[in-house]
Amino acid sequence: MPATNAMMEEATRACIDACAHCHQICLETAMNHCLETGGEHVAPEHFRLMLGCAQLCRLSADFMLSGVRFHHRLCGLCAEVCEACAHDCERIGGMERCVAACRACAQSCRQMAGSHPLP
Repeated sequence: MPATNAMMEEATRACIDACAHCHQICLETAMNHCLETGGEHVAPEHFRLMLGCAQLCRLSADFMLSGVRFHHRLCGLCAEVCEACAHDCERIGGMERCVAACRACAQSCRQMAGSHPLP
């Protein structure tokens, strides 16, 4: 049975919210916790991944809010980056909020990416 417009709108709203939340948590964690903790938390690869994840989450939310027809492709990439960020934050430790936000965003973005056929 095809999804109704209301169901799609609810899923899109949930994904926008997950992306916005992940953007906030990743940026806040990187700029406060990681910078203050130092060491492995500010290793270039890790720090770039966190900032990139935050930026991609914001961009994904912007695409969905704007109704850009390619948002599902961007959501697919966002899911991959969020999973990588969650894994790296979990590996380093002490960033449970970031891990949870990234995993929730990745799940929502995967659903969004899979709910649209490729043009």
